[in-house]
Amino acid sequence: MFGRTDSFAQPDRNARRARRALARFALAGAVAALAVACGDDDPGPVLTIGAGDSAQSRVLAEIYAGALSRTGAHTATRSGIEQRGYLSALDSDTVSVLPEVSGDLLTALDSTATARKPDDVITALNRALPEGLIVSDPADGTDLRPAVVVPESAAAQFPSSLQDLAPRCAELTVGIATGPALEPLHAPLDPERDVLAPLRTVYNCALPAPRTYSTAADLRNALSTGEVQLAVLSGPPAYLPEGGLAVTPLADPDYAFRAANVLPLLRKAALTDQQLRKLNYVAGELTTTELADMIRQVRDNNVDPAGLARNWLDAHAL
Repeated sequence: MFGRTDSFAQPDRNARRARRALARFALAGAVAALAVACGDDDPGPVLTIGAGDSAQSRVLAEIYAGALSRTGAHTATRSGIEQRGYLSALDSDTVSVLPEVSGDLLTALDSTATARKPDDVITALNRALPEGLIVSDPADGTDLRPAVVVPESAAAQFPSSLQDLAPRCAELTVGIATGPALEPLHAPLDPERDVLAPLRTVYNCALPAPRTYSTAADLRNALSTGEVQLAVLSGPPAYLPEGGLAVTPLADPDYAFRAANVLPLLRKAALTDQQLRKLNYVAGELTTTELADMIRQVRDNNVDPAGLARNWLDAHAL
């Protein structure tokens, strides 16, 4: 008597069926969306880090690529870019980021630039960069300038700084490596332009005509035999292969040799703020000693630069 009649029950059943159908449709849509999301293999934009063929360039490219990948970016490295072909690669969007050295890049872009100290070099470099390119923070702990060195065993016979060497310069025999530089991206040293003139100008150090050597190995040997008392290398002595005479560099506090710090060169707006910060963290941790160790392993022992970069990033919690 109090039961529903068919006229009332039918609409109620129809409503329930409609609600169930709607729920099934919504669930199917959610599952489909989840399946699409889970099955999406599109990696999105890839940041390509460029490098030349040198060990230094390849190591730095792998460090940058590894650091950026840890921000969630999809990265790849492309080596073998022709020396100083970097600018055209960036301009054509072939690569987004590449490793450079502040002083070397400034010299390549503006042969008339006179800046020598780190901050001045960065200021001049920012003015000289082509439209659309920028640099990130330099790694202040890297110093890749040419170096005046003496035998480690004779270091006590010399002042520790070029500032104090001037009174003795005229009586010293100096050798200069004028052949291939320790880092191929760096131009070979011109004795007068790159060594003698800067030392005279900055430190009043008038060295006599130098002896020149075609390789750093030959120069190192001449230093070990006493053929020369000072040697000028095209880069930091830590870049020398292991073995051979141990040498000590004389400090160059007034930058007779233009500042040369590692830094990333990139297309403007290629990276997010988070990614730029990541490269800045790398710059804050990288040192000449660590970089030179990785370079020697790649150059002299054919160690994979990607593995070295990964280990370095892990060690520095980057």
